[in-house]
Amino acid sequence: MSMDRRKLLLRTAAVTSGAWLASASGAAAKSTGSLAETYDFGLEPASLADQTEVLQKAIERTAAAGLVLHLPAGTYRCGTLGLPTGTRIAGVAGATRLTFTGSGAFIIASRSHGLSLSGLIIDGGQQLLDPAASDGLITFSECADIVLSDLTVKGSLLNGVTLRGCSGIVTSCAITDCGATALLSVDAKGLSITGNRIERIGNNGIQVWRTEPGEDGSLVAQNHVAHIAARAGGDGQNGNGINVFRAGGVQVTGNRITDCAFSAIRANSASNVQITGNSCERLGEVAIYAEFAFEGAVIANNLVDRASVGISVTNFNDGGRLAVVQGNLLRNLTRVSASGGDQGVGISVEADTAVTGNVVEGAERIGISAGYGAFRRDIALTGNVVRSSPIGIGISSDPGGGTVLVAQNLISGAVQGAIRLMEHETPVGADLARVGADAGNGIMVHGNVSA
Repeated sequence: MSMDRRKLLLRTAAVTSGAWLASASGAAAKSTGSLAETYDFGLEPASLADQTEVLQKAIERTAAAGLVLHLPAGTYRCGTLGLPTGTRIAGVAGATRLTFTGSGAFIIASRSHGLSLSGLIIDGGQQLLDPAASDGLITFSECADIVLSDLTVKGSLLNGVTLRGCSGIVTSCAITDCGATALLSVDAKGLSITGNRIERIGNNGIQVWRTEPGEDGSLVAQNHVAHIAARAGGDGQNGNGINVFRAGGVQVTGNRITDCAFSAIRANSASNVQITGNSCERLGEVAIYAEFAFEGAVIANNLVDRASVGISVTNFNDGGRLAVVQGNLLRNLTRVSASGGDQGVGISVEADTAVTGNVVEGAERIGISAGYGAFRRDIALTGNVVRSSPIGIGISSDPGGGTVLVAQNLISGAVQGAIRLMEHETPVGADLARVGADAGNGIMVHGNVSA
């Protein structure tokens, strides 16, 4: 068979660049073969033509053979691509671009396993998606053991990545300029979302949701999330850096989250959530939320600077209870909130909660708030430092509330009182730091220092 000079050079380049694939597939001959085959399919990296058909053929043939499909640098314009089991596509990071030409859905998979995408730019080009077919540039359903790594996902009018019923890893990806959510996971079956950069998103950064309350166990760690708007409006369902809904056992740890319209981390009806070691700055509302029907939350060692409320553990009326709030540093909590109302609170809790070893500085209204109306039960406030807040610690005065222990706290610069009873937003009675406990109301005050 004759071979022209151009094709010979392309085959030679493929073999030369294929050494690194050998380890991935386990056989150098197979790896170089898969690379050479990409040219036989007729893919043209710089073409303005639609390459959906030839790229789909390349995906199916390499997946069936157990090979990696390596796409050289360049732009590939295409519509819907379906990924069968075993699809592995690797590009040149920052240089291999798949540009969506618009056709309802872009990169999709259903009930496939062992999928891997790496080193690709997935560019939606602000083309319309059909939500009935796909609400993300990458949309996987019931897929196991997926790996999305070193991707750039951008330009979606809806989501960047949507995963439903999936397990696997999303790591070291950049997801930017999406209209709805950067990464939406629903009903995960063991998912790690780590080390990603998420910026300029319309409604939410990372969402870990379940259709019904239950154990999820996802790990959301070491991500950078910034500039999250709330274009769809609402009073908190949008505008969040990380949003956990109905998903139990989720760990949110070590993330850097800034400039969100509402919250950095909002856990709604999410039992046994752990929110630890996160850095959160410039939030429009509550920085860290555990709300509604949850049982069990650990919120520890986080830093919050500039929000309307630092940490809120709330909605005892809906079953929200049982938390540890420990070792957090919270500062610059303003009265102004994206959702309205008079905020300016460092930590607010309601039921079955220990608040210990926290430092709150510059809450414009109350440093630590215990209970709201009758929603107050078994709260311990111990060993905290509260500085430069008009009221250091505020405790609901409702006689229907339960026991509160306030002990060994240091409160400085509380010009309206170190420890005050509150009728909702209004302080009442004398400063308990000076007159002692309100034992008849179940409030015990011991060993606090007021300066």
